[in-house]
Amino acid sequence: MLVDLVIEEPRWEEIDLPALAERAAAAVLADQGLDPADFEISLLGCNDDRIAQLNADFRGKPRPTNVLSWPSEERAAEEDGGLPDPPEPFAPGMPEGLGDIAIAYETCVREAGEQGKSLRDHSLHLLVHGVLHLLGFDHIRDGDAALMEEIEVRVLARMGILNPYEE
Repeated sequence: MLVDLVIEEPRWEEIDLPALAERAAAAVLADQGLDPADFEISLLGCNDDRIAQLNADFRGKPRPTNVLSWPSEERAAEEDGGLPDPPEPFAPGMPEGLGDIAIAYETCVREAGEQGKSLRDHSLHLLVHGVLHLLGFDHIRDGDAALMEEIEVRVLARMGILNPYEE
């Protein structure tokens, strides 16, 4: 299994978060030339209260957000717009942990409604986004943001989801 999932918010079951997470993670890893069988991701499907607590604890921002990611290693590119260092598989049959992701139900529902998207498509986008963070991609610097957005759009298109950055 590529995604080790804990669902604290049962409403995530309505859109089959386990299947969405597996699909998003496998798509990102394949796009990056990585074998999904060699890696594992931990995912928490939670509610706004829980993610607000995590956001406060880890980022000093005591409010809900849509998704948080904690990479197992620092992989970021040194140069703005450069590719991060790819993760290395641990050993055959023993997947390397890439890190943890948390995704908040109420925030995702609200954002999907505001953007006129299905919860399923919006959640897939956020899961793709979170997995890219685990691989060392970020959006703080302009070049990094452009690269990350380009990859998100490409991966989502392969899954039949329209560009989330177009209005």
